[in-house]
Amino acid sequence: MGLNYYNGRVCLNVLGGSLENAKEIYEAAEKYVAVGVLSANYPDVPSAVEDMKKYMDVLEGNLSVGLGGGNPAQWRAVAEIAKEVKANHFNQAFCAVGWTRANLGTDEIHLNSMCAPCGKVGYVKISTGPLSRECAEPAVVPVDTAIAMIKEMGGNSIKYFPMGGLKCKDEMKAVAEACARNHFIMEPTGGIDLDNFREIMETILNAGVEKVIPHVYSSIIDKATGNTRIEDVKKLLAIVKELV
Repeated sequence: MGLNYYNGRVCLNVLGGSLENAKEIYEAAEKYVAVGVLSANYPDVPSAVEDMKKYMDVLEGNLSVGLGGGNPAQWRAVAEIAKEVKANHFNQAFCAVGWTRANLGTDEIHLNSMCAPCGKVGYVKISTGPLSRECAEPAVVPVDTAIAMIKEMGGNSIKYFPMGGLKCKDEMKAVAEACARNHFIMEPTGGIDLDNFREIMETILNAGVEKVIPHVYSSIIDKATGNTRIEDVKKLLAIVKELV
């Protein structure tokens, strides 16, 4: 069935603090959402698989299997989960996209590839794995080249992280323009909140990106409960409806 995009353009991605919270998010977003559950929250893959299957039921498959704050050390856990849980959305470090696609065993499931801002407009850092990100010389390549490589590995989108909100707006715009040129999905991630969401989305949509999956995480989570605030999900959807 695949992800639900509002007007074929935007699907939200927010974290589910609990099964009940995930169910409420799904309803509040009118199903235009992939609800994230982080592999890092589990001691091992079997326990993650067992719990994620419950989320699959309440979300009609619209679960987003996450690393955990973009932690590339979780790449193997996500790739192993992919064997057992056929969720509609997977997050992955650039280096492990091919491994994960093979484990999914289908081209139908959405799989992103983490690329980072690098301080140079028109380029991204693809050394986002647990070893490569520690290297003194990062692998910085043109965005179009990164997209071609992601396609070759079986990935569907650039997860552009960590953006720091609007801190790298010029770089973000160039990534959006490359995604538009290459008919590729973009997933802006990191530092997005209710204050900058509209400007970020306008910039990306105006660049002509066909489909966008914005990740809005910690800024809309209630610190006391660990749950995503339902009212904030409704606000995000309202902005999306205004824009597309």
